Amino acid sequence: MQGRSLYIHIPFCRSKCPYCGFYSISYNEDPARAYVDILLGQIERIKEDISTIYIGGGTPSALPAYLLVKLLRGLKRFTGDDVEFTVEANPESLDREKLRLFCDEGVNRLSIGIQSFTDEKLQKLGRIHSAAEAINAIEISRKAGFENISIDLIFGVWGEAASDWRAELKKAARSPVKHISCYSLTYEENTALLAAKEAGNVLPLDGEAVAEMYEYALDYLPGQGFEHYEVSNFAGKDHRCRHNLNYWDNDPYIGLGASAVSYLNGIRTTNVPDIGEYIKRARAQKDPAGSSEKLSDMDRAKETAAVKIRTKEGIDFGWFGEKTGFDLCGLEEEALPALIEKGLIGYKTEDKNTIGIRLTRKGFLFCDAVSSGLL
Repeated sequence: MQGRSLYIHIPFCRSKCPYCGFYSISYNEDPARAYVDILLGQIERIKEDISTIYIGGGTPSALPAYLLVKLLRGLKRFTGDDVEFTVEANPESLDREKLRLFCDEGVNRLSIGIQSFTDEKLQKLGRIHSAAEAINAIEISRKAGFENISIDLIFGVWGEAASDWRAELKKAARSPVKHISCYSLTYEENTALLAAKEAGNVLPLDGEAVAEMYEYALDYLPGQGFEHYEVSNFAGKDHRCRHNLNYWDNDPYIGLGASAVSYLNGIRTTNVPDIGEYIKRARAQKDPAGSSEKLSDMDRAKETAAVKIRTKEGIDFGWFGEKTGFDLCGLEEEALPALIEKGLIGYKTEDKNTIGIRLTRKGFLFCDAVSSGLL
C-alpha cells in the first residue's frame, strides 16, 4: 500500500507578497521556535508510512539553519530514496549552508519561488529578490548536488508583453531545472493586490492577452523537453511532482501547521490559520482544526473527478470506477454532455473504444470552470 503524503506549512516570510492569499506572517524567532517544537511533537505521533513530504509556506527557507536542522531531523525516519522530499525556498533566503543542510538531511527536491527573471516584474510583484539572485539560487542549488529542481513563474502581470513572457520561458527552459510551474496572476480576496486593483492603481491584462501567454507555454515548453502533465505544470522526463499527483488523484494526505489541510478517511480538516492559536491549542492538547467536513461517497467521487480532470491524461472510466465505486458517466450525466458541447472536454479512445475523458485545449484555458461543473 502506498504511504501517505505529508504537508508541513511554515507560515514565516521575510516580506508578504501583495498577491499572496496563503496564510503567512513576518518571521519572529520566539514563535518560530515554539512552532517548530510543536511540529516535531506532531511528527513524532505519525504512525503511517510516508511516501512524499512537502514543506511549503510561507517561506520555509526563511527559518534559520538551527531550526531547519531540528525540523528536518525530526523527519529523518521517513526519508529514503523512494520518498520524494520537497522543500520550498525563495532566492533571498537560500544559501550554500542551507543547501548543504537540505542535502545532508534527505531533501531531494527543491521548489524555488523564482516568479520572474526580470527586476521590473519582480518589483511589481513585491518580491524582495532580484533577477540576479533568482539565477544564482538555481546555480548554487545545482552545484550543491540538487538534480531535481522546480521553479515557479508568474505570467499575466499588468503591463507585461507577450514577448516578455516568451523571453522568461526561454531562460527557464535553458536553466538546469527539471520542473516548471506556470501560474497566471490572480487577484485573491484579502490581498494588497486586489485592493490596488479595486483602487484603480493596477489595471489587469485582458483575458485574451493572458490566454495567449498560457498557450505559448503549452506549445513551447514541450518542445524543450518539459512534458505538460497538469494545467500549470511541466516536467522533464521522470520528474513529475509525486506529491502533487497525490492531490490530483484525490488520495489521502496529512497536513501539519497553521492553515494546513488534511484529508483522511473521507474527512477534510483545516487547521486554524493563526500561529498563536495553533500553538495554544497544541500546548493544551486540543484539536488544531478550525473546521472539519465529512464527505459523502458521492461528494468524494465528484471531488475526485474535479481534481483528476486537471491532469493531461484526464480520467479513465475504469480507474474512476475502481477508485470511487461510481460510474463516471452516470455520476456526471448532466455535466459531461454540457462540457463536451462547450468544447471543454472530449472523450479518450483506445482501439476505437471510449475509455475516458480529458480536457481539450480550450478546456485547459477554462479548467476552473470545468472542475466546478463536475462538483
